[in-house]
Amino acid sequence: MDKKIVMFFLFIFYSAFGLSYDEIKDAYYRSYQYEKTGNYEDAIKSLMPVYKSYPEGYTINLRLGWLYYLDKKYANSIFHYEKAMKSAPYSIEAKLGYTLPLLAQGKYTDVEKVCYQILNTDFYNYYGNLRLSFVLRMQKKYDTAEKVINKMLVIYPTDVNFLLELGLLKFITGKKDDAKKILGDVLILDPENVTAKEYLEK
Repeated sequence: MDKKIVMFFLFIFYSAFGLSYDEIKDAYYRSYQYEKTGNYEDAIKSLMPVYKSYPEGYTINLRLGWLYYLDKKYANSIFHYEKAMKSAPYSIEAKLGYTLPLLAQGKYTDVEKVCYQILNTDFYNYYGNLRLSFVLRMQKKYDTAEKVINKMLVIYPTDVNFLLELGLLKFITGKKDDAKKILGDVLILDPENVTAKEYLEK
């Protein structure tokens, strides 16, 4: 559909709720500016008129979920991400966002479930697999975690994040020689990697 037509319908839709396109655009602009300075509270406040006019909207709830996460208000973040997922059930970005406040609270079982939902849609989704391998490791599901990591290393052979996960997994399971080699490879690719340095010193 032509972009001008889309913007016209968006304008009509939002105007029905009492906000003009320019008012919405300005609210988002101010929100982004506040976010850049770390002022998450005002970034959220800037969007409240939009949210009040469009409380079930996907974009506004996705944005608020992110801002509340940054502001460490995890219950609020979860609330808005859930609304975004309800609005767009197949959205991967909403599910990935939803994992963030869950991870921050150590809710690894919940994150695992969401990651599998993501992988049902996108089997090789980068962050879905990375976060899944992490929460599996944290739950001591080492064999499954390693399968996820190795699957991704086939298509991302030099990816530092997955190599680091594999190195940590080898370290935890007592395979110190393997861990030393893999973490050494991480430092070749990322010489300032703090975690790799820390575990190599161990």
